[in-house]
Amino acid sequence: MTITLDAARRRDVTLLILRLALGIIFIYHGYGKLFGGAPGIPAFTGMLAKFGFPMPAFFAWLVSITEFFGGIAMILGVLVPQVALLLAIIMAVAFLVVKKAALPAGDADLALLGMALALALMGGGAYAVFKSGKRTP
Repeated sequence: MTITLDAARRRDVTLLILRLALGIIFIYHGYGKLFGGAPGIPAFTGMLAKFGFPMPAFFAWLVSITEFFGGIAMILGVLVPQVALLLAIIMAVAFLVVKKAALPAGDADLALLGMALALALMGGGAYAVFKSGKRTP
């Protein structure tokens, strides 16, 4: 059995795969911070304080909520460019500040940053629930 997809369909399927993968990862990490498990809000707040972030408790909550609900938005395809940009900012800070732009320690952060930036630029594709902006060819 051969499945043939034209360029537009391949693009949309690729964007769906990226959204699903990114969404699952961010839901997992946001859930762990918000609802228990490692590291949890208190530990995450402590880590942010250790790295010198201002208002670490505020940013711990902000990042955790953004990760969890941003992951859900990615899976559903809601406001993909906007949400992906927020997730990319989180990963850029994680890679540059926490991992000090070092490989291999920051390889997962860098990969997630690349995925989020690709979705921020390309949008959610045809299989997104809510499509913002014009569809790119």
